[in-house]
Amino acid sequence: MELLRDNALAWLASGRAAVLVRVSDTKGSVPREAGTRMLVAGDCVAGTIGGGHLEWQAIARAREMLAADQAPAQSVHYALGPSLGQCCGGAVTLSFERLHAEHLAAWPQEAPRFHLQLYGAGHVGRAIARLLATLPVQVDWIDEREDAFPPALADGPWPRHIRRVAVDAVEAEVRHAPPGAFYLVLTHQHDLDLRITEAILRRNDFTFFGLIGSRTKRQRFIHRLEERGLPHAAIDRMVCPIGLPGIVGKEPEVIAVAVVGQLLRESAKPRS
Repeated sequence: MELLRDNALAWLASGRAAVLVRVSDTKGSVPREAGTRMLVAGDCVAGTIGGGHLEWQAIARAREMLAADQAPAQSVHYALGPSLGQCCGGAVTLSFERLHAEHLAAWPQEAPRFHLQLYGAGHVGRAIARLLATLPVQVDWIDEREDAFPPALADGPWPRHIRRVAVDAVEAEVRHAPPGAFYLVLTHQHDLDLRITEAILRRNDFTFFGLIGSRTKRQRFIHRLEERGLPHAAIDRMVCPIGLPGIVGKEPEVIAVAVVGQLLRESAKPRS
């Protein structure tokens, strides 16, 4: 939702005319919940209300409003099965309004699914960050090498929720994470990985901590952490290797998909 608001802000600032399409009411099985938004301009669309025939109909109606210039706000009811042939079978009411500045002030705030400290801006770190740039999460992306961070995404600047942090004492950033944070450690040095890992486990108030590496690396880290006096209960919470099981491949993009899927699964678990 925050990413879509950024789009709305940029479109208004540039003078691009657009229609805000919003799911205002739903009944039964529908592709997206009430409150979901989509922006429609004459040459592009941002966001989605669920795809399929419903979305094509909504885009067409929004562009008719743009062509009419002074068209008033509209509310349209769609029965997905009988009128649109979609198998969801429910019903959706969509509102259509010309996008204006007042919409930004009333834009709903969406809580991030998780707050992640992502350590490492190498190939895998970059691939993970690119995926997270499209999701409602909060990310502190940390590396000691400022030039390791890509200056922008292929289609524009990094969104605000991906905060790039270049510092010398990387492991010291652990203390700035909120309680219950997620951590991923995948730097370019095993010794640095170990220092960050020790800081995370000594804090031991995380929801998820993943360390990139093999089972051999895990065993070596366990031995070193035991030597440093870390309790077994904390060490056992370290996830290494990382990624959802069954996804095969060592390409950074494949690893990133497996890891982000794992983060999303963890964030969906009920917490006591």
